[in-house]
Amino acid sequence: MDPDSVKSTLSNLAFGNVMAAAARDYQKEVLAQEKAASSSNNQEVDLDELMDDPELEKLHADRIASLRKEAEKRQVLQRKGHGEYREIGEGDFLGEVTGSEKVIGHFYHKEFYRCKIIDKHLKALAPKHIDTKFIKVDAENAPFFVTKLGIKTLPCVILFRKGIAIDRVVGFQDLGGKDDFTTKTLELLLIKKGIISEKKEGEDDKDDDYDESMRRTVRTSVNTDSDSD
Repeated sequence: MDPDSVKSTLSNLAFGNVMAAAARDYQKEVLAQEKAASSSNNQEVDLDELMDDPELEKLHADRIASLRKEAEKRQVLQRKGHGEYREIGEGDFLGEVTGSEKVIGHFYHKEFYRCKIIDKHLKALAPKHIDTKFIKVDAENAPFFVTKLGIKTLPCVILFRKGIAIDRVVGFQDLGGKDDFTTKTLELLLIKKGIISEKKEGEDDKDDDYDESMRRTVRTSVNTDSDSD
């Protein structure tokens, strides 16, 4: 190989090496820019700093206090018989009605098919509306209150507020006059009459998960206190 040819080959190799290096440097720069852009869009949060944030600590404490207060309220209501649909006797009727602010009392006859339909729907509503007490009374075994309340047609659902009968649902007149009305239909009627409160969207799910949420929050609080010790 003549000297000029060797010189040309070496020159080409050198140029190739320079281009390869330039290509590598360019690739590194592009990757660095992409990483910087990604970092600016998705900034990592320092969890230690976040946990030490006094505002977050206050929110956490307020949340625990709110859950505990709600739990205490639910326990008081449950001790009064709220949260379930219960049958009571005539002797207990006055105490049950006057013992809670809002009470739904169903006077029924065990042989009446339509009374069983009302039973089914009230049983479904009781756990959802814990602020209101749901009870049932066998009309045959409660003649005094049947007469006192002027009950002539069954099923008869009487609505009490602070021990006073404020309204009633007699038969299925206000429920479409048919046996196949839905629980929601009865619920809306009772909301309209002001004896139960309207549930916000998604609130049913919160009620279903309430106890577990409370347990998780209390566990977190206990674990945090233990760690600080």
